[in-house]
Amino acid sequence: MRLDGVIFDLDGTLTDTLPICFVAFRRAMEEFTGRQYTDEEIMGCFGPSEEGIIQRLVPDRWEDCLSSYLEAYEREHRRAARLFPGIETALARLRERGVALAIVTGRGPKTVAITLRQFDLSHRFDVVETGVPEGSNKPSGIQRVLEMWGTSPDRVAYVGDAVSYVEDAKVAGVISLGAAWDPRSNAESLHRGGPQETFPSVERFIHWIDTTVESIVDAHEPEERPIPAGTDRHREDLGDR
Repeated sequence: MRLDGVIFDLDGTLTDTLPICFVAFRRAMEEFTGRQYTDEEIMGCFGPSEEGIIQRLVPDRWEDCLSSYLEAYEREHRRAARLFPGIETALARLRERGVALAIVTGRGPKTVAITLRQFDLSHRFDVVETGVPEGSNKPSGIQRVLEMWGTSPDRVAYVGDAVSYVEDAKVAGVISLGAAWDPRSNAESLHRGGPQETFPSVERFIHWIDTTVESIVDAHEPEERPIPAGTDRHREDLGDR
């Protein structure tokens, strides 16, 4: 298979950070609403970025609540966040083949910046598209990446851990790959969503890269090709912090 680029979701795909989102939301919501939200209730709010979720739940004091959430998120992130084992190898294998890399996530720019900074990920990705307060926009984010890369959808894959992300990939016209290596993932449900491949482990994903993805780097050129024409690093509030 010849791929010009691979786009990744963030939470539950590259990083084991969903529990951190739950802890931070629970603390902020209890402080400002007096209510304890369950993980399921918090997940039910996903779609908008954290800024959008908090604006809807705490409309009168959302800025203070957001600050409390970000403080709790960064503190918990330093304590417990991790890259899934093998992810760095997978990214390196794709880069060795000349494949461009991007992130499209529903998370807001401030928490994405925390993750990129802690794991030194900014330099690994050509494009980072974050979520917006208005609601889920992953197909639009994927489309913007395609435009920046100047490539066709059938030469790009999107890797995500939820059935909705499989649907987002289909809407955008890109190849859908299911990431079921988070212990909380439902691999059977994800597979039923119809991705081209579902990987129960990062090791299986690496094996797929090794056996399926063609190198588009000329043997006489450096391993890491230049960013494709038209690409611009999308940083908004992320910076290179």
